[in-house]
Amino acid sequence: MSDMEITFPGGKKVNAQWHGFEIATDQPASGGGEGSAPAPYDLFLASVGTCAGIFVLGFIQSRGLSTEGLKITQSMDWDPDSHLMKKISLKIVLPKDFPEKYKGAVIKAAEQCTVKRTIHAPPVFEITAG
Repeated sequence: MSDMEITFPGGKKVNAQWHGFEIATDQPASGGGEGSAPAPYDLFLASVGTCAGIFVLGFIQSRGLSTEGLKITQSMDWDPDSHLMKKISLKIVLPKDFPEKYKGAVIKAAEQCTVKRTIHAPPVFEITAG
């Protein structure tokens, strides 16, 4: 098990220290923060897209294909009653002249994202105080 340290530098800011990085979060002004950093949920959403992205990028680079123009557009559908997300859609915009034979495989690569797989098999949460 590895430990991430969460600190509270002031206001609505909550930061995480992880593997030598400080990951800053803040709430938007409308939520009482300064809007100086992404909100924690924004980082969660970004982790989904960037995780899929690293798998897509690795697939394309491992075949020596061009990544020019490569991007992923991530869309979220919200449930207005629960205020939770009900669907995340990722659209991979492939480089011009991307080989048709690899389209299915690049989608499978994105599906290997560890964040997505963790959401599908969620960990047990244990919260204590002391």
